Amino acid sequence: MKAIIFLGTASGAGKTTLNAVYCRHLRQIGARPAPFKASNLSLNSYVTADGREIGMGQAFQAWACGLEPTIEMNPVLLKPTGKGTMQLMLLGKPVADLSSTRPMDREKVLATVGAAFDRLQDSCGVVVCEGSGSPAELNLQKTDLANVGLMRLRQVPAVLVADIERGGVFAAIYGTWLLMPPDVRPLLKGFIINRFRGDAVILRYGIDRITELTGMPCLGVVPYRALRFPAEDSMSDTEGRLSGQDVHQAFLDNLDRLLADATDAGLDLATLDRIASLST
Repeated sequence: MKAIIFLGTASGAGKTTLNAVYCRHLRQIGARPAPFKASNLSLNSYVTADGREIGMGQAFQAWACGLEPTIEMNPVLLKPTGKGTMQLMLLGKPVADLSSTRPMDREKVLATVGAAFDRLQDSCGVVVCEGSGSPAELNLQKTDLANVGLMRLRQVPAVLVADIERGGVFAAIYGTWLLMPPDVRPLLKGFIINRFRGDAVILRYGIDRITELTGMPCLGVVPYRALRFPAEDSMSDTEGRLSGQDVHQAFLDNLDRLLADATDAGLDLATLDRIASLST
């Protein structure tokens, strides 16, 4: 099995976009990628060709792969409906309203997640997964589907994405690593610092110290670029350039620009490729 998962140190760290960047790279080298997000919490959905709903981020990632979005790419979509309730969309269709008094049947939903992952994996070369929010939310780890849940379910190796724009990037990386359950911590294979402005040389001591503490190598420092991508939730950056009459193509053009700039800045695509092949 070939798979990798991009986890964020927080919501909005850039994992959706970097997942799409990596998908774009894999498509360029003929590796037949497909995106996957076990569970998505978002009101910004996309209607697939068969009339079902998935998260907008997975539709964007599918386009990056040159694929038509399908329900296997996002089997669980949670849509907030207000007053502490959420609509559970399973395989693109509404099945239940959830609340503190009406919790999700996690084992049943996790089985659906696993089956969707397997179907997708059978039809592609590499499954490029995305986590949800932060995997270090201690109150959510036992019920998580998209982060620790998927890592345990299919032993998917992970890369942490951290947003330096927010400040405290090294604390975010180390804290996330430290708070991961011991059984899945070995699956954390590296980290990426996202949205950096300036000369990455000044980060060297911090990067080396994080590698010393965690054993994770830095796989790249991705530069900040004012490029717009589809908004998945309220934490998404909806500002930036978007040129052309065809919005779909404009997003892909921006993605190609970011891939080129990230590669020039030293994003270690070769190591990401090796990580994606470690899953057993």
